[in-house]
Amino acid sequence: MEAGRVVNTHGIRGAVKIEPWTDTPEFLRALPRLFIDGAEYEILSASVQKNHVTARLGGVETYEAASALRGKTLKFSRADAPLGEGESFIADVLGLDAVDNATGEKLGVIADFFSLPAHGVYVIRGAREILVPAVPEFVVKIDAGGGRVFFRIIDGL
Repeated sequence: MEAGRVVNTHGIRGAVKIEPWTDTPEFLRALPRLFIDGAEYEILSASVQKNHVTARLGGVETYEAASALRGKTLKFSRADAPLGEGESFIADVLGLDAVDNATGEKLGVIADFFSLPAHGVYVIRGAREILVPAVPEFVVKIDAGGGRVFFRIIDGL
């Protein structure tokens, strides 16, 4: 699964600056390894700085080696990131039916997800486009196995 992108180098000893595509930078920092173009890289050390992760990867020991990774997409193994109760990966939710929890009406399909500083937002496309905050007040239940996500819809959404 995609985890982020190398946006720059950090220092002269091969560290990279990563833009995380995960819920939090801490999630990415806690992974034991990442994959770039199919090659496995052990995460030797990582720290969160603002909304980015600075990491040293096994086998990347020079500025030049780190620079060669700039712009590359990072992936992780699901086995390295077990989910807790009620959690799911965004990739598993995209394409699922969005259902109004109160009426059972299909609102459309979850077409996209984007992050804001305070929380994420689901983009539901159906008869109209609906933007729903990804917070417990609006996301009632994610039933990935059943192909549906139940939302609490209020006036104005």
